[in-house]
Amino acid sequence: MVGCAAVQSFAAPVASQTFTLDSKVLSETRRINVFVPSGHGAETGAPLPVLYMPDGGKAEDFPHVAETVQTLVAAGRMMPVLLVGIENTERRRDLTGPTTVANDKKIALRVGGSAAFRQFIRTELMPHIRSHYRTTADSGIVGESLAGLFIVETLLAEPELFDRYVAISPSVWWNDEALVRAADVRIKALPAKPTKIFLTSADEENIVLGMARLAASLRAHAPASVSWTYQPMPTERHDTIYRASEALALETVYGTGKAPGAAP
Repeated sequence: MVGCAAVQSFAAPVASQTFTLDSKVLSETRRINVFVPSGHGAETGAPLPVLYMPDGGKAEDFPHVAETVQTLVAAGRMMPVLLVGIENTERRRDLTGPTTVANDKKIALRVGGSAAFRQFIRTELMPHIRSHYRTTADSGIVGESLAGLFIVETLLAEPELFDRYVAISPSVWWNDEALVRAADVRIKALPAKPTKIFLTSADEENIVLGMARLAASLRAHAPASVSWTYQPMPTERHDTIYRASEALALETVYGTGKAPGAAP
């Protein structure tokens, strides 16, 4: 793994809060998990940036991401953030866009709901978080696989929604790589606002080539205000890359510049 010191996990789960939100957009109740790190000034009560994560259930990826956030914040290597995990109900519905590929449509009874899920985040979840927690206007999103696909789609379709994007092994093969094929045009149209992007891929034939093309589009067309990193990790697999890359990803987009191993 290039450029990332190992991060030690906590022996016990980190403490978090949970609430439910009745969504009119999705016509269902969604469970939301919230984690506030401790240490390195996080307890001052100052407003925090918000990091949203799909796959954010306590039986999903929320616990290990929260542990990594806690470790990096306590070490002074990452600014404190409010981590907001969105637990899944119909994951493959929410995290995929429309597709014309027959095999794509076989992965679930319902697919293609990403626009509605994004509307839920924008019009219902974000306002709730802003009204119930002390937050800044800075928002980010992190996710892997189909969640990574949703993040890339959001970057290209609604780039104003977040300031920081972390897409880990995004399933860019979806809909015959339609997002990758549209990347040149959409990246040229990105707003000239400070934005940080971290992308990675594992040893996956159906993702690596598309990610390389997406990185080439960013290299050629991203506005100067957009800071982006593409870090392939060919020694990782799809089922290992989230944990292997999340510390590097979070330090890249939220880092304080403090070297790993330095005294607090």
